[in-house]
Amino acid sequence: MITFVGAGPGAEDLITVRGQRLLKEADIVIYAGSLVNPGLLKLCKEKCKIYNSAKMTLEEVLEVMVKGYGDGKEIVRLHTGDPCLYGAIREQMDELKKLEIPYEDCPGVSSFCGAAAALEAEYTLPGISQSVVITRMAGRTPVPEKESVRSFAAHQATMVLFLSTGLLKELSAELIEGGYSEDTPAAIVYKATWPEQKVLRCTVGTLEQTAREADVTKTALIVVGEVLDGTYERSKLYDPTFTTEFRQASCSKKELGQTGENQSTEMRREAEGQSK
Repeated sequence: MITFVGAGPGAEDLITVRGQRLLKEADIVIYAGSLVNPGLLKLCKEKCKIYNSAKMTLEEVLEVMVKGYGDGKEIVRLHTGDPCLYGAIREQMDELKKLEIPYEDCPGVSSFCGAAAALEAEYTLPGISQSVVITRMAGRTPVPEKESVRSFAAHQATMVLFLSTGLLKELSAELIEGGYSEDTPAAIVYKATWPEQKVLRCTVGTLEQTAREADVTKTALIVVGEVLDGTYERSKLYDPTFTTEFRQASCSKKELGQTGENQSTEMRREAEGQSK
């Protein structure tokens, strides 16, 4: 069996339990050496054959897969994060289908989730943004004009940008032209969840300067939006004035406001007492 496995965002212990088991059982592992944490390879058994796909073409990867499958081996194709995002897995799957070779897909934790954790952020805050745009700047791989950063920026939703660290000056210009102000909160998260992780908070207008000063040139995600630094509405999920399928409202909005005011007064008095 061939299994595509998401390695997670970087930290060795953020691979899924299933992914970890598959790595331990694999006879052959083909891993994205430019992005996957090599520490994960310690899970492989001693006789496992390991290939670094950073130095291989699609045809060479498929050759290893096809031969391994013919020999009855368990094969893991190890991609960074979750391979459904910029993982180039479809072309591999399509070729395997043509050859009538079965495969499975084991999802992983994407780096855009790791970046949110590093930022202590929630991408979908009530009253600010309920949508997340995951995209990239056009580079050697083009982006359709209808999916330009400029067009997405017009929505003012939370944006997470992959593969764009080397184009931050151009990215800022696109975001501003699309509708974000220069002082819109932004962040650069370098190698999210890795030991060497860096979190750089800035604004849309200072992205390029911030990365330059921190010497960050690649392997980073860019996050843009008011969710990084804005006032938001309380979630209805745990609001005592809101009835759900699982519970009834326990107080009115007026009562909640009075309770909140009383709690704030008590907390302020307590803080003042501790400071004396």
